[in-house]
Amino acid sequence: MLRFFRYWLPVLLWMILIFGMSTGLGSAENTSRFIEPFLRWLIPDITPARLQQVHFYIRKAAHLTEYAILGLLLWRALRQTRLAGAAGSRWKIAAAVLLIAAAYAATDEFHQTFVPGRTPSVRDVMIDTCGAFVGLCIVCAGTVLQRRTDS
Repeated sequence: MLRFFRYWLPVLLWMILIFGMSTGLGSAENTSRFIEPFLRWLIPDITPARLQQVHFYIRKAAHLTEYAILGLLLWRALRQTRLAGAAGSRWKIAAAVLLIAAAYAATDEFHQTFVPGRTPSVRDVMIDTCGAFVGLCIVCAGTVLQRRTDS
């Protein structure tokens, strides 16, 4: 049981963090309070239109990053606790990671329908799922590098 919590507690905590960012806390209005002044400091002659555009892309990169981390954590948990259906099948574990991440992304966007100032987006679900895929690519690259150093 301790082994289960060791691997699944980080997944649960990360999902809680993602959920928290889906509230008003993670709204564009709130993130603009610190991102936009930083961008104005970094690029003093930035136009308002460019500022909004860069802010938008930073927010989408945050989606990708938070789900890449979720993908890594899910891979670790499924791999170590063998809950992916097949004992150690990497492809089944990867499919389970993508399925869980996509389902969580969809429920996260659904949650935003109830949050003032937030709007759900199918595009964000796609970005989030791509983020989990990026996490799996990192796992794959790490495995290849580890094999090369072990040889």
